Amino acid sequence: DFMIDPAFRAAYGRGVAAVGMDYKWFWRVHVGLWAARSAAKLTGDFVECGVNRGFLSSAIMYDLDWNNTNRVFYLLDTFAGIDERYLSDEEREGGVYERNCREITSGFYTTNLDSVKQNFAEWPRATIIQGSIPDTLPQIDSTQIAFLHIDLNCTIPEVAAIDYLWERLVPNAFILLD
Repeated sequence: DFMIDPAFRAAYGRGVAAVGMDYKWFWRVHVGLWAARSAAKLTGDFVECGVNRGFLSSAIMYDLDWNNTNRVFYLLDTFAGIDERYLSDEEREGGVYERNCREITSGFYTTNLDSVKQNFAEWPRATIIQGSIPDTLPQIDSTQIAFLHIDLNCTIPEVAAIDYLWERLVPNAFILLD
């Protein structure tokens, strides 16, 4: 039923506009919107680790009418693909680095930070933080986080993010781990 819901369709459309194409991520966005809507009932800011062009975060900010929430949405990414310094031996052996190179070459992973900034320009409280996790985590000023989305495709930064932010999560906060 969510596929015909006007609010879902509008938010999903904003996600598509962020990346310039439809990834057919209907269920992923549906679950993300559910988690974000639920987290919006709590006190705290939102954090996304692994933004790329901002498909899900744009859909969420559109859906929640972000400029009227009085929250900050921290958006962390290298905007250059995976930082190979943080690949585990298993990930290296599993071809994660090669996949990363293909995703950059194909244009799936953006390296155009200006286009990302332009996408989020309508939301002044969208804070874009460029660089590798865990290096950039100290730039998150929030002491209360209601929503945390982690999609880094690399375990060492993912574990570092949850370890670093765990104490800042408010009771009943939502963690969406992709």
